[in-house]
Amino acid sequence: MLLRQLEYLVALARERHFARAAAACFVSQPSLSAAIRRLEHELDVPIVRRDRRYEGLTPEGEVVLAWAHRILAERDALHQELSALRGGLAGTLRLGIVPTALPAASLLTTPFCERHPGARVSLESLSSAEITHGLAEFELDAAMTYLDDDELRHVRRFPLYEERYVLLTPADGPLATASTARWADVAALPLCLLSPRMRNRRIIDECFAADGATAAPAIESDSVAGLYAHLPGGRWSSVISHAWLHMFGVPDGLRVVPLVGPAHGPRVGLVVARSEPQSVLAEALLKVAREVGVRDALDALLKTYLGAGG
Repeated sequence: MLLRQLEYLVALARERHFARAAAACFVSQPSLSAAIRRLEHELDVPIVRRDRRYEGLTPEGEVVLAWAHRILAERDALHQELSALRGGLAGTLRLGIVPTALPAASLLTTPFCERHPGARVSLESLSSAEITHGLAEFELDAAMTYLDDDELRHVRRFPLYEERYVLLTPADGPLATASTARWADVAALPLCLLSPRMRNRRIIDECFAADGATAAPAIESDSVAGLYAHLPGGRWSSVISHAWLHMFGVPDGLRVVPLVGPAHGPRVGLVVARSEPQSVLAEALLKVAREVGVRDALDALLKTYLGAGG
């Protein structure tokens, strides 16, 4: 059995299509198909259900796939540990991040790369469900996500910061000069918010509801960048996480107003799988996270913007 055959199987299970899997592995489709058939012959079990196209894995194939993930993870861990013994980490840290935490990611990845110049970081914006799957299947080394997510199981958690929500509103708006604003007051403004399928939006809706209000935004976006693109011009207000200020700041003509009320923002943190083997790169990232003080950096940034009057 060759490791390459296991890599082809993992790619096929991920892509669910022979041609796409072959392209992802930079080989021809006949080469990939032949390798999978050799693997079936060597293990003496059917792995792939075939008709004219890929139909999924057999029960035996699911078992082989689970072992393939584990064996390839062991190989990667071996390379990482040996590189550390040679004097420096090498390899690629695969980091999954929920979209609303992406603006703060550089607070971790930049010091990580500075400390380990031989290592690289591959960031992937993923949903909570995709992160859970990626960790379980050894497709991710670590993830930056909401720590209170019920889907997260068998992981180690390291808190980074608690989301603090603030209002971004036009400088001539009715709440621009207020020292604080309540969620019920914000609900009456012309709003631009993330779409309901985003976890952050569902959390924000819960905050509005806790203050007896319902938000009815005129514009919804499935990305933080799309939301920010609508804010300049003095027409729209938005509720944002203070972590977004690290990347996007405060557009001209807007003010930052802290939100108060009965609800508190959720914790965002790093998670790594408890399963073996442990990723050397993930452990190195956790060490950086313990030392850089993401929470303090974001709180100081928010204080700066509030002290500057937005």
